[in-house]
Amino acid sequence: MKAQNGLSLEARGLTRIYGRGSEQIRALDGVSLLIRKGEFVSFMGPSGSGKTTLVNLLGCLDNPTSGELDLAGKSIFDGGKALGERELTRIRREVFGYIFQNFYLIPTLTVRENVALPLAFYRKPGAEGEVERLLGMLGLEHRMNHLPGQISGGEMQRVAIARALVNRPEILLADEPTGNLDTKRTEEIGVILQELNRNEGLTIVMVTHNPDLGRLGGRHIEIRDGQAYELG
Repeated sequence: MKAQNGLSLEARGLTRIYGRGSEQIRALDGVSLLIRKGEFVSFMGPSGSGKTTLVNLLGCLDNPTSGELDLAGKSIFDGGKALGERELTRIRREVFGYIFQNFYLIPTLTVRENVALPLAFYRKPGAEGEVERLLGMLGLEHRMNHLPGQISGGEMQRVAIARALVNRPEILLADEPTGNLDTKRTEEIGVILQELNRNEGLTIVMVTHNPDLGRLGGRHIEIRDGQAYELG
């Protein structure tokens, strides 16, 4: 099925093989799926199943060995050939927001400065005022002048979420966004992601090994041995 409207992602036969000496590791094996605009999709599965490899390919952070990937009907990867690096950089910058298990905050910058950092390299039209809006929405307005070392782990992940959203992405990719958090903080981040999807129409693709967090998505896809299986 071809994606028709909006910023949808469609993968057809995505395969990623890594070389390790004379050994070849098939991290992803012929995955085909369609993610529509406004969906909240959870990729679940054990460590080493290919979840992170898949989200890295969907987010144009890595190139497949073979297969095709379309963004809103435009070919990104096709048969092992990719768009040029300049165009891929533009897509990463304008289309995607990324959240990782590690917060990757700069310790010498304040919360506000960390959130605003992407705007120093590229400011998407309409992003003015997003820093303050996001800090308020995520309950961090009282922390904006604190350094990362002065706030909790849950607050640091909320800072990372705000930074991922500051340039108003169309698609948010979250790779184990609560992997370093306790149960209470995990629930808080899960609620935030749900609200972003429901209230702001943000497309979210989330990788998690936490079944409770994974169930928050509207679609659940199990990644097992490099292949994808839609769950009911």
